[in-house]
Amino acid sequence: MIETPPLVDQYCHGVLRTELGLGTFEAQLTRSAGPAAAGTTFFDTQTGFAVRRWCPPLLGLEPHCAPARYLARRRELGAAETARRLLRGSGVAAYLVDTGAAGDLTGPKELALAGDAEAFEVVRLELLAEQVADTSGTVAAFLANLAEALHHCAAGAAAFSCAAVPAHAPEPPGPGEVRGAAGRWLAGRGRGGAVRDPVLVRHLLWSAVSCGLPLQLHTGTGAAAGAEPADPGPTTGFVRATAGLGTPIVLIGSDPRHRYAAHLAAAFPHVYADVGAALGQTGARAGAVLAELLELAPFGKLLFSSGGRRLPELHAVGALVFREALGRVLGGWVADGAWSWPDAGRVAAMIAAGNARRVYRLDGA
Repeated sequence: MIETPPLVDQYCHGVLRTELGLGTFEAQLTRSAGPAAAGTTFFDTQTGFAVRRWCPPLLGLEPHCAPARYLARRRELGAAETARRLLRGSGVAAYLVDTGAAGDLTGPKELALAGDAEAFEVVRLELLAEQVADTSGTVAAFLANLAEALHHCAAGAAAFSCAAVPAHAPEPPGPGEVRGAAGRWLAGRGRGGAVRDPVLVRHLLWSAVSCGLPLQLHTGTGAAAGAEPADPGPTTGFVRATAGLGTPIVLIGSDPRHRYAAHLAAAFPHVYADVGAALGQTGARAGAVLAELLELAPFGKLLFSSGGRRLPELHAVGALVFREALGRVLGGWVADGAWSWPDAGRVAAMIAAGNARRVYRLDGA
């Protein structure tokens, strides 16, 4: 049996505070833009099956119980108690919480209290810019306030994050470009408009790099499943340009983009790859995906996350599926004689918690 220390969930969001009915709950299981096909349900997905396998026992039910029975138990316990049981049953000791997701979600402190764990904030750059814009009347005020906000956040947050890298981000934009982009965006956004201008996003990315905190990037389209990345893409240009600057870059890519992230982690000393976003959606196939990551990237470059958002079930499933997949893959290699038990345990501890604690300096190092 592969033993791991309490996990560090290096990428997740808060959970919904509200009670959920069957349809509302089911809609959170995937990121589909619409409902399930007529006559079907999103419970009939790898994620849905994983929820039914791992979560019912944490709420006092048998594994694989029917969705209606599970949701009835959920309503009986209430949203807060359900979250508490699921989070505390996941074996997570620390959460890095991206606060950029929309909705009535718990913040880092609430998640920490519910899960009896530590929690650290990951500041979403786009949302920060939008918040600053809401209180800045001019371009000059916006840019000055944004710089101040970034450095203020750097003093208390664990990392920055960005949802996308523009097509051309290998160098910072010039001051004139930034002022022009900020002016266009402020003039056209209205209150609450999202940041989409590529020059402004480049400015946010390079400003974050100058602060020195780790930067989480959601990777764009890379290779097709099973193939090498044919086009280096915008992420490659950006990570190449940031080499040697002292800012760790953590790439978060869902299946099949996990291969792209793993290749970059192997190629660049300051780049790391998340293993959770790809595992949570593959359920029973998580072991195969994890084995691919272990084939492609050095073990010190891989960080666990649940990728959980909105449903505490996704936080719990991410953690429990990861533990089971890690034990199955490494244990199989030990059984084959390819690895020793001490080496398997050491690598498991690195991916489960040690790498994240080092990269994000969670222990004050």
